[in-house]
Amino acid sequence: MSLITDGAAAVDSDFAGRAALVTGATRGIGYGIAAELVARGASVCITARKEDELAQAVDTLDPDGSGRVVAARGSADDEGHQQAAVELAMDAFGRLDILVNNAAVNPQYGPLMDADLGAVRKVMEVNVVAALAWTQKAWHAWLKDNGGAVLNVASVGGIRAGAPIGAYNASKAALIHLTRQLAQEMGPRVRVNAIAPAVVKTTFARALYENREDEVAARYPLKRLGTPDDTAKLAAFLLSDDASWITGETVTIDGGITIGGGV
Repeated sequence: MSLITDGAAAVDSDFAGRAALVTGATRGIGYGIAAELVARGASVCITARKEDELAQAVDTLDPDGSGRVVAARGSADDEGHQQAAVELAMDAFGRLDILVNNAAVNPQYGPLMDADLGAVRKVMEVNVVAALAWTQKAWHAWLKDNGGAVLNVASVGGIRAGAPIGAYNASKAALIHLTRQLAQEMGPRVRVNAIAPAVVKTTFARALYENREDEVAARYPLKRLGTPDDTAKLAAFLLSDDASWITGETVTIDGGITIGGGV
């Protein structure tokens, strides 16, 4: 057997025996990460708010009904849902090695000077406070005693300012710093990293590119927008043993936009 084939086989099963929880995982970046982990051998608990979308995602991710994919419905910032999802993962898989904080909201659009502060609070609650809450629950359930990895899905908006989603950008800046803080506190057995995508072609981000994709993509040195598969591959690397000496980092995945002068 060739070295290339051996390497491919190793990648295909490098998460075998591990269990993950991915929030906001019925579409877009979260679904892509869940699919990548399942394809590489992990068992995964996915969360989202809509029962029908969860059911469809489970059927797609686990078409044979192996039981390696389970789902918990609820709002990411609901503490009861957080606890129930973590307990479901522990009951189904007996462990929880990986947490992916992907769920996010963005009800605020436009200048911050005109922003409804209730909407801004919701952004912070879901995108930052809930990420900490999920991490606390995973820590107490498994990570504290057994180790593992946490991945936060941030954004290039957390690195550089830009209208018209200022509250979202501020929340992602906070999440980036939270990543550093948690990495310092949760080491050495738990690694905490983040990814910071630019515009990825998802339903969540469509307001940023819909009906003008070519125009938006032209600003990127690589001349295209991201896809969930792009972000999933990076996420899986940071969660894998190949990244065993990486923690507290936020890795930009942006088609070059942050060096290319675009916005």
